[in-house]
Amino acid sequence: MQTPSVDSPSAPPQPRTALRASWVLALCSGLLTALVAVRWRPLVRLDDGIAGTTHRWAVEEGGVTHAMRILTDWVWDPWTMRLLCAVVVVWLWWRRADRWTAVWLAATCLLGSVLQQVLKAAVDRPRPVWTHPVDSAHYSAFPSGHAMTATFVCGLLVWLLHHCGAGRDLRRAGLAVAVVCVAGVGMTRVWLGVHWSTDVLGGWLLGALVVALAVLVHRRRHP
Repeated sequence: MQTPSVDSPSAPPQPRTALRASWVLALCSGLLTALVAVRWRPLVRLDDGIAGTTHRWAVEEGGVTHAMRILTDWVWDPWTMRLLCAVVVVWLWWRRADRWTAVWLAATCLLGSVLQQVLKAAVDRPRPVWTHPVDSAHYSAFPSGHAMTATFVCGLLVWLLHHCGAGRDLRRAGLAVAVVCVAGVGMTRVWLGVHWSTDVLGGWLLGALVVALAVLVHRRRHP
């Protein structure tokens, strides 16, 4: 029996960056979820202070509030993000003939949406209540569905630009648009008084966790 040579090629490197990011994001999002679930007083006071200030601004600045409603209801709505994801899935399937990546993207978006609804039901956090509300929303508050959906959809699409070999300028533009969308949607939800600030933070962390885990799965399938 021939022993393997010490000079034989090593195994492909493991996706350590995505793995480490997954652990960090899982710990951070898990800790925040636990603190929100037990109604940790310092966190509640922080949310109350931010919500009170931003709601006062929203009532005083009617024009800004109207613009925020348009952005959150149409541009950054979760269904708008899912439609964008569906368009990319079709493009990957038909134009690039990359059916594995198309299925991977669709499955990730579906599982991310399911995770969001499961956590909303499990934590069952009430939304802010105002005497003079400027907007309304349904279901439980944590995590913010707008923030979480925008984060994992934009994150996945930015990663796909790298995966598909897009040019540097296009990748930078895509990253800039993604940052504006993710930060902007979080701002609109707090400004309109339909989410606490930690709902948005939780949505960002959980959305980023979905992206990290999805990239880990994709790289293991296509190292």
